[in-house]
Amino acid sequence: MTETRWLNAEQQEAWRALIGMTGTLQAVLDRQLQQASGMPHAYYMVLAMLSEADGRSLRMSQLAGVLNASASRTSHAVARLEEAGWVRRERHATDGRGHVAVLTDLGWEVLVAAAPGHVETVHAGVFDPLTPEQVAHLRDIALAIQGGLESVGPARSATREERPGA
Repeated sequence: MTETRWLNAEQQEAWRALIGMTGTLQAVLDRQLQQASGMPHAYYMVLAMLSEADGRSLRMSQLAGVLNASASRTSHAVARLEEAGWVRRERHATDGRGHVAVLTDLGWEVLVAAAPGHVETVHAGVFDPLTPEQVAHLRDIALAIQGGLESVGPARSATREERPGA
């Protein structure tokens, strides 16, 4: 049995700062989007990822992947967005088993209306307090942590379509 590698005081302080910052960031983004657009940040991200995709559509498994979310969480979000008329779900054109989420024209309009306030919140809360050098460090640190997390294991379990032999 290996000995536990406890965090030293500096690591503990950095860890708690990171956890506090990410929690506060999510809460601030959620609050701003709820107040301005009536949607949580998670739904905004679905709309944004679809808006950036070819044809404003993605397979459900691809959408879950870019969101780093489970298939069930993604399906639930898309269902709620369908109810609002912002997204529609279609059968995949060449694979009848798969579904595609498609951003509707109304969903595009909602996203376009929500984006300026969201981006201003990101600027004010994340980038304005930093120097250009700190922004570069933030990017490097975030990518290094992401790589470390990926080496520990996947953030979500594979969907049926992504599993070998499925």
